[in-house]
Amino acid sequence: MASRAVRLKPESPGQSPWKPTEERARQREIKREAVILAAARAFRQRGYHNTSVDDLAALLNVTKPTIYHYLQNKEEILFECFRTGLDQIMSAFDEIRGSDQPALDRLSAVVRKYTQAITSEFGWCMVRAEDQDLSPVMSRRINALKSQIDKGIRGLIKDGIADGSISPCDPKITAFALAGAMNWIAHWHRTDAELTPDQIADRFLSTFVSGLRPR
Repeated sequence: MASRAVRLKPESPGQSPWKPTEERARQREIKREAVILAAARAFRQRGYHNTSVDDLAALLNVTKPTIYHYLQNKEEILFECFRTGLDQIMSAFDEIRGSDQPALDRLSAVVRKYTQAITSEFGWCMVRAEDQDLSPVMSRRINALKSQIDKGIRGLIKDGIADGSISPCDPKITAFALAGAMNWIAHWHRTDAELTPDQIADRFLSTFVSGLRPR
């Protein structure tokens, strides 16, 4: 008599120790983000050179090889802290893309997002990453990302001059002045400060907009 093949039913997700690919990827990303956030906090409090990967592992209660499972080395960890902060700013450009608002209003939205990023856990890394003796390759990656932000701000200033919402000025110098002022927030802002990020942005916008509006 021929034997009949028995079809086995797949284990349910709760029974199998191997989680579906999507779930594993999500868990990996959550853990990777936890490493980056812990590093950003440690770098801000203790400085990049005074914080070792062993320190980060201790903060997260994991082993050093576990950290390297998610990020290759300390330099890459710093870069990811930097990029995480800049991604917040880049999201503002995504949100205003295609908007029919005057360019000055769109620029104001970017300034608000920029201020939120600089006052976040990643602010120190955003403005100090280049000072940390990084490799030439890593420095170029950082400069390339900063250049995207600079070009975006300059573009909005040029659009504002064209649509009349910003008075004629040098877009390059104005963008440098605006970004420089916002970057400096990371040097003096404290999490227990009286002003919220939105209040800081209000004051910055009040100062710059008064000088940017046509007279």
